[in-house]
Amino acid sequence: MTANVAFLGLGTMGYSMAGHLAKAGYHVTVYNRTQAKADAWVQEYQGTIALTPCDAVKDADIVFTCVGNDDDVREIYKGQHGILVTAKPGAILVDHTTASADVAREIADAAHTIGCDFLDAPVSGGEAGAINGCLTVMVGGNPAVFNKAKPAIAKYAKATTLMGETGYGQITKMANQLCIAGVLQGLSEAVTLAKAAGLDIHTMTEVLKHGAAGSWQLENRAQTMATDSFDFGFAIDWMRKDLAICFDAAEKLNVELPLAKQVDSEYEKLQQRGFNRADTSVLIKQFDK
Repeated sequence: MTANVAFLGLGTMGYSMAGHLAKAGYHVTVYNRTQAKADAWVQEYQGTIALTPCDAVKDADIVFTCVGNDDDVREIYKGQHGILVTAKPGAILVDHTTASADVAREIADAAHTIGCDFLDAPVSGGEAGAINGCLTVMVGGNPAVFNKAKPAIAKYAKATTLMGETGYGQITKMANQLCIAGVLQGLSEAVTLAKAAGLDIHTMTEVLKHGAAGSWQLENRAQTMATDSFDFGFAIDWMRKDLAICFDAAEKLNVELPLAKQVDSEYEKLQQRGFNRADTSVLIKQFDK
């Protein structure tokens, strides 16, 4: 077991992920931009608080980060008090942020210049997956480094897969978000049609989940969508951030994403209606009359 790890970013996902590492016996040093969250974490779990990213990582064998976007990743790694100031040679840096493949490659290059390794490792599974320790982690980087880090990641993941070179974890997460956007659009239309016809949504879900239409979204969101319940963690503000990353990558690759752009447009309208903090299944509200 690696004795010393650092976890930077105790948001919706990171708080529980760091907790699983502590419960597994790792010595965890945590950092969060809002210190009150770090204070709450150490009251719940065993660990140490650091006041800056560079203080958090100076003794860490593995450093985990889970922040908001590309700018946050750059700041926490390359800022004046960032990780790369004090990370020790040989440390493995694992970024769980959903960010661009470009920033993953940028941080990897910077890490290598000081003798550290880097893995881009975005996650899927939402807040419930983090709490229950059953996230899916998609990773880009060196296979030998991946194998060293995998036992620690496994403390909060049900599946951890190396997708290829640096950046491929983020590309896989983009594909994940595109799939979710498409499924939610189809599910929104299906539930709207079913409700209009007077179909029982629970019975419909039980039937459809066994066939080709089966999906996580169908099983977990069809009934809540039908009852206007949209408080399940992953806000459309964050989904639009992720889709913007997809659109940027697609433009560079000369790939068209028409359905994702349609969904993004509907999310923008829902933001304007005040649903920006509702979860992504609020997409069904596009059909309100």
